Amino acid sequence: MIDPLSEIVTLLRPSAPFSKLVSGAGSWSVSRSEYGRPFFCVVLEGACRLCVDGQVPVVLRQGDFVLIPFARDFTMSGLDAAPAPAIDPSIASRLDGEIRHGRQDGPPEVRLRVGYCRFGSPDAALLVSLLPDLVHIRDDQRLATLAQLVGDESRTMRPAREMVMERLLEVLLIEALRSTSGTAAPTGLLRGLADERLSLAIRAMHETPTRRWSIAELARQSGLSRSAFFERFQRLVGMAPMEYLLAWRMALAKTMLRRREAGVAEIAERVGYGSASAFSVAFTRHAGQSPTEYARQQHAEN
Repeated sequence: MIDPLSEIVTLLRPSAPFSKLVSGAGSWSVSRSEYGRPFFCVVLEGACRLCVDGQVPVVLRQGDFVLIPFARDFTMSGLDAAPAPAIDPSIASRLDGEIRHGRQDGPPEVRLRVGYCRFGSPDAALLVSLLPDLVHIRDDQRLATLAQLVGDESRTMRPAREMVMERLLEVLLIEALRSTSGTAAPTGLLRGLADERLSLAIRAMHETPTRRWSIAELARQSGLSRSAFFERFQRLVGMAPMEYLLAWRMALAKTMLRRREAGVAEIAERVGYGSASAFSVAFTRHAGQSPTEYARQQHAEN
């Protein structure tokens, strides 16, 4: 059976990570604005505070893992209640290969591995909108090990490095996202997949995007009435069912156009449109340019 979560992570095409060790002591604070770049962090020892724009501040402790799929303004700081001036990470001191914040002498009060990567998908913003704004998992050794492997691989120039990095990042993202799934997950794809009724419809859309789905047919897949299905999908996933289906079809179409897998007519058929003209109208409305123009631009940029 098709797994929607793994499909979305694969389409995101995570790659080119940057990973480093960071430590801090005393009063310190680091603020960043990293719009669009996925950020992850593992606390190796000690504790610190993380404040993400729009989220409740959290205290991170040893073994904790954090993932911000679409990073925004955020601040990391020591637990000292006294305010500390924000430090430019690019000029922070280095001690034994680490970035050191705050007091420079003595043992650190916290040590972390932090990293960034990028999503190669031209539809990254749309796909990431289906994921939680913040993933915070307590004491998960599997995630810590994966993050360590990502960091180790990023510092080497071994054969097939890029391929290994992509696979490691895909596994890291999937592991982190499925660790936060369930009925307590925030609004989005994970919450929808955790619902035993809605997950049937979501998986059906991913498995056969070529089918001419209707609200009535998707509701039947879920064993719900049309009104109950629509309300439940909107509330848990955060968008209307047909809006989700359109987004998924367009993401698939963009991938096929970028890879030159087929002509416009065949791609239209693969993503559930009865004609190339109907697909072109929908694609242009969604992407702001025709499929042909989009493919030409992608090929020119790559």
